[in-house]
Amino acid sequence: MYHDTNSLILYSSLPADSILMRMASIYSDWENHKDAPDHLVHRVYAEVKRLLDLSTAYGFDRNLWQCYLTFVIITHDNSFSLTCERKGPSQGTINTIALHDFAVFHKLLHFDFAPLEEALGIQCLSLMCHYQAIEKREQLFNKHVSEKVTALAEKLSLAEDAQEIFSLVTDHFKRYGVGLFGLNRAFRLQEKNDGSLDIHAINNMEHVMLSDLIGYDLQKQEMRDNVEAFLAGRPFNNMLLYGDAGTGKSTSVKALLNEYWEDGLRVIELYKHQFSRLSEVISRVKNRQYRFMIFIDDLSFEENEVEYKFLKAVIEGGLETRPDNVMICCTSNRRHLVRETWNDRSDMEHDKDVHRSDTMQEKLSLAARFGCSVLFSAPGHRLFQDIVLGLAARHPEITLSREELLAEANRYEIRHGGESGRTAQQFLNQILGKTVS
Repeated sequence: MYHDTNSLILYSSLPADSILMRMASIYSDWENHKDAPDHLVHRVYAEVKRLLDLSTAYGFDRNLWQCYLTFVIITHDNSFSLTCERKGPSQGTINTIALHDFAVFHKLLHFDFAPLEEALGIQCLSLMCHYQAIEKREQLFNKHVSEKVTALAEKLSLAEDAQEIFSLVTDHFKRYGVGLFGLNRAFRLQEKNDGSLDIHAINNMEHVMLSDLIGYDLQKQEMRDNVEAFLAGRPFNNMLLYGDAGTGKSTSVKALLNEYWEDGLRVIELYKHQFSRLSEVISRVKNRQYRFMIFIDDLSFEENEVEYKFLKAVIEGGLETRPDNVMICCTSNRRHLVRETWNDRSDMEHDKDVHRSDTMQEKLSLAARFGCSVLFSAPGHRLFQDIVLGLAARHPEITLSREELLAEANRYEIRHGGESGRTAQQFLNQILGKTVS
C-alpha cells in the first residue's frame, strides 16, 4: 500500500494525517519491521475508529473502505478535478496522469487486508469491508452525501480498469462538481488555529420551500426572478431582505437554496465579525462552476461600528470587480442597515462638517448597493390567521375547530410579541407539543 500511495501524482497532496496515508505508513512500518506488533495493532485500531466515525457522520455502509476512497476521490481539489468541473474532461497530458492515479485507486479499492490481519491476529479491517449501518440513512443530516458516495462507490468497485473509473469519476464531476461544494449546499466559515480559513458544510439545514411561506407572493416572485437571473448568467442585483421581525426573511433564503441548489446555487453564511475575510472567500469561489450566495443574516450596525464601510467597498466600489458567480444577500430589520440619529441630518451641528447631511448620505450608501430590496412587513390580522390555519392544515393530529384554533392563536400572539409568521409557528409548536404524545 505504501508504494501505491507514494506513486500518486494528482492526489499526492492528501494530508499526512488522512486515513489513507496513515494506513500506508502502517504497512510500510510492518513490511520493514520498524514497529512492534502490539503498537501496530493500536495504530490500526485508531484508523478503524476514524473510518467508523467518518462513516457514521456521512451514513456510509456496506464496504466502508471503498466508500472512504470514493469520498477521497470526489472531494479532492486538484488540477484535473477542477478542470473537469468547469469544462468537462479535456484531451491532453492531464488525462494520462489522471489515469495513472485511477489505476492506483483501482488497486486500493480491492486491497487485501488479510496478510496484515493474520500477522497481527486481528480482523477489524475485513469487517469494515462488510459493514451494515445500524442507523437508517433517511435519518441522517448527510443523506444527500451518503447517497451519492455509496452509489458511486458501488460502481467504482465493479469497474474493470482505470479507464472505467476515469469515465465514472468525470461523469460525477460533470453532474455534481468537485469537493464539498459538489456534495453540499450550505456552508459556514471557520478559522483554524493558524489563522487560515476553512469552509465547513452545514448539514442540518431546515428543509423549507417557498411554497411553505404563506403569503408574501410578490416578495417571493421578486426573489425568484433575481435568483434565476443570477443562475442563468444574466445581470442580477445583490439582495436585501428587510422588514419586521419574524416575517420570513431568513426562511426565504433557506427556501431559495432548497429550490435552486440542483441548478448550482450554493450559500455561504458569513457573520459580521468575519467581514475582513470576505475578499478571501470570494477569491476561493470565483473560479468554481457554482453560483454562490454570500448570506449575512440579521445585519445591522450601531452608530460606533464602522465595519459597514469595509462591506460597502467589497460589495461595490473597490478596484476588484465582483465575480459573476457571487451574490451578496443580507437580511435586516433595518431598511438602511446602519443606525441613524437626528444629528445625522445636521452635520454642521454634530460633526462640524461643511456640507449638510454628509453623515446621513454615508450611512445610506450601504443600503443603496443592494439593487434588489424586498420588504417583508408584518402580516395584518387576516394574513396572520391565514398563516395559522395554513400551518395547522399540515398537521391532521390537531383536532381544534377553526374558531377554537384562531381564538387560541389570538391569545398567544398577544402574550408573545404580536402577529408574525414566527409567532404563528411558535403557537403551532405549542399546540403540537400538547397534542403529540
